[in-house]
Amino acid sequence: METYSQSKKEVLESLEVNSKNGLTKEEVEKRQKEYGKNQLRESKKKSLLMMFLDQFKDFLVIILIIAAAVSVVVGILEGEGLIDGFIIIAIVLLNAILGVNQEQKANNALAALKKMSSPHAKVIRDGKTTEVSSEELTVGDIVLLETGDFVAADIRLLESTNLKTDESSLTGESTPVEKDAKNELDESTLLADRTNSIYMSTLVTYGKGKGVVTNIGMETEIGKIATMLDSVEEGKTPLQKTIDQFAKVLGVIIIIVSVVVFLLGFIQNNFNFELELFLTSVALAVAAIPEGLTAVITVVLALGMQRMVKRNAIIKNLSTVETLGQATVICSDKTGTLTQNEMTVRRVYDLDNVYEVTGNGYETQGDILKDDKNVEINGNLEKILQISLLCNDSKIENDNKILGDPTEGALLVLAAKGGYPVENLDENFPQLNEYTFDSTRKMMTSINKVEDKNLVLTKGATDQLIRKCNRISINGQVRDITKKDIDKVLKQNEDFSAQAYRVLGFAYKETDQPKSMDLEEDLIFVGLVAMIDPPRPEAKEAIAKCHNAGIRVMMITGDHIVTAKAIAKELNILKEGGLALSGEDTRNMSDEEFEEAILKCDVFARSTPADKIRIVEVLQKNDQVVAMTGDGVNDSPALKQAEIGVAMGITGTEVSKEASNMILTDDNFTSIVAAVEEGRTIYSNIRKFTVFLVSCNIGEILLILLAMIFAPVFNGLLPLMAIHLLWINLMTDSFPAFALGMEKAEGNTMERAPRDTKEKLLNKETLIKVIIQGTGLMLAGLFAFKLGLSWIDGASETQARTMAFVAVVFGELLRAFSARSETKFLFQYNPFSNKFLNYSVFVSLGLVLLLVYIPFTADIFKLEPLTFLELILAMALGLVPMLFGELTKIVQKSTY
Repeated sequence: METYSQSKKEVLESLEVNSKNGLTKEEVEKRQKEYGKNQLRESKKKSLLMMFLDQFKDFLVIILIIAAAVSVVVGILEGEGLIDGFIIIAIVLLNAILGVNQEQKANNALAALKKMSSPHAKVIRDGKTTEVSSEELTVGDIVLLETGDFVAADIRLLESTNLKTDESSLTGESTPVEKDAKNELDESTLLADRTNSIYMSTLVTYGKGKGVVTNIGMETEIGKIATMLDSVEEGKTPLQKTIDQFAKVLGVIIIIVSVVVFLLGFIQNNFNFELELFLTSVALAVAAIPEGLTAVITVVLALGMQRMVKRNAIIKNLSTVETLGQATVICSDKTGTLTQNEMTVRRVYDLDNVYEVTGNGYETQGDILKDDKNVEINGNLEKILQISLLCNDSKIENDNKILGDPTEGALLVLAAKGGYPVENLDENFPQLNEYTFDSTRKMMTSINKVEDKNLVLTKGATDQLIRKCNRISINGQVRDITKKDIDKVLKQNEDFSAQAYRVLGFAYKETDQPKSMDLEEDLIFVGLVAMIDPPRPEAKEAIAKCHNAGIRVMMITGDHIVTAKAIAKELNILKEGGLALSGEDTRNMSDEEFEEAILKCDVFARSTPADKIRIVEVLQKNDQVVAMTGDGVNDSPALKQAEIGVAMGITGTEVSKEASNMILTDDNFTSIVAAVEEGRTIYSNIRKFTVFLVSCNIGEILLILLAMIFAPVFNGLLPLMAIHLLWINLMTDSFPAFALGMEKAEGNTMERAPRDTKEKLLNKETLIKVIIQGTGLMLAGLFAFKLGLSWIDGASETQARTMAFVAVVFGELLRAFSARSETKFLFQYNPFSNKFLNYSVFVSLGLVLLLVYIPFTADIFKLEPLTFLELILAMALGLVPMLFGELTKIVQKSTY
């Protein structure tokens, strides 16, 4: 039986402790041995070596390692070419180092949870009050609590006086929760409703209390979250899965082609094995691998991360930038994410008119309006502002921050908007007496000196306060209150509550006995104030953009369902006929019923950490890519479970930041929209340069394959050697590929539906592009080689090979301009508007000319300088691949 469902006596008996004297020293030592330290246990972390080795598990990396090994073997056997293998090894090592660096930053969630534990606690031991480290707390310790204390363990309250705790980071509840030791609850009571218990890492915001420790360390509610967080395995992102699939297909193709080339040569040599033939087949395999692809993807994603920082988002994992662009559902927390996390008065009712209050959160700039016009502050409205100002224990700091209870802070801001100065209150309106708030009376009273009058100023729950009133003030006239008056007030109170407002009633009277303790009688009722944690002003537009982009926005919150529905309706998350559920509604649902409900649900209230993970899992099961936003400890497991966990940088706990993939530095929902747009653009660019790079590899394969098939036509010679192919892959193609990765968004990026989660990077449509463009490259290379061999007088075999090399290089550089758009032809846009591409083509062109015309480099690469005619012909043939690139835009529509 849970301690919150037991009486105080039963709890003390089950824990074998006396509430007056606490545990003895001997009992503490015994229990510490039995239960261990009060700390969150961290799972065994991977060593740097293991993290480093894990980076080599990706299939494309394995292929690159094999390519490097083969290059080294070929280099050793031929006496040259070792540099090829070393270049590939350098690329692999660079990617591994980057991966380890990212993993080290991303796996500290449990350490952050541990830091959140309260450093000290006041306990009673051996009948004496003492302060101990939170780690020394044990089950059965009697703990004393007061305003400002962090709670160091899970505690069943034994005594409480006006006790309130901030549980927003644990349960999502936006306002401090009233606690009462006398409450006895049902065993099925949800965590957010356990009013007789307080929990580790929450904060005492008001009052004081005394309780007994019931759970410590990993057995606490926050410890259970740590357990879930530790058990959640981060799956691969869609981009990682796509790259893996592509690498496997490419590997199979490379092996098949290499075997075919070897068999063809073996047959042509009358079934005689030759080392040169084997090395040629291996060289083809090396050349067929897009060595630069992994590096280009890494750099392009890293540049995307830098751009996102400028748009108020810190990306912790490179692939998250792209994955966010594929998001189909954003599961957003309410408090602090969609709302401002600042209680704000929206309506004031002076028993005659309902006034609108403008301004955001705790900013004191704002107006009190009636029919969109400023009103004169007098009568009941003046009295309501006066009570808001003086019956109040909160303070406003210079930067619009509130010290004290958020509700009282909202009332203080209301008074400031009405023109009241909030400084020097004790001097201007001396407090003569005070009745603090308690959960039995549900009201608070302050007696202040105002203009030589002793005013009793009271605020509280309307239904309780109005019972203490025998008079009412209407239109400046004070008269006896009637049942009709009471019904009217309660009706307005209900109307406000139905709109998810938190409502307080206001009353006052004059007294000549300010020190008396029975002044909360015979009061004059003056009106109501309605407040709420309002939506962020920019959130509505951001959500509309998400809907326009085909992205579903779902609110998941620990708050009450009435409040959640009101905010969701205001933001257009919950539309007419939409489904809103709470944790209580789904508790007894079967898995099938839960799944059906979640797929239709727009709002899920009173959620637990387990609910959030379950919701994310249901969505993922139905092929949704989930972005989960949140700022509390309670959000952390779901943040880690989702493909993209988005934490809040300002209000977010360290735990949520560590568990997430992305942190919003401005806590602004609009930054998510910017990230979606950036992600979609990056994926489009990745597809562009992947098609660009792979079509080059396909062209090289076809070039070598056809040269071997039609060996007599080419005098049994190959147009390009392995070192030429490696130069094209690493030097010629990589620079333009980087530039293509920096292309700006094409068209209406945020007016397209998210791409299919099953879409492959190289699907049927893009493979058509690859084959057509590869064919163009092959034709240019073969034709240039044949020209050099047969049709140009005096051209040597090396010059013919140099012509083929130059034709392929020029073809790649010119084709890069065509690759800038997947749908538009060159004449439909300015092909030179990407300055990075212009620079990269210029650099690549300069390097290849230096390679050909400097004797030292020409000897290394087995090239010869070309005559002017040979150079012009090779360059002209370079137009062929570009024309084939344009041809693909006719025969194939864009993937989007």
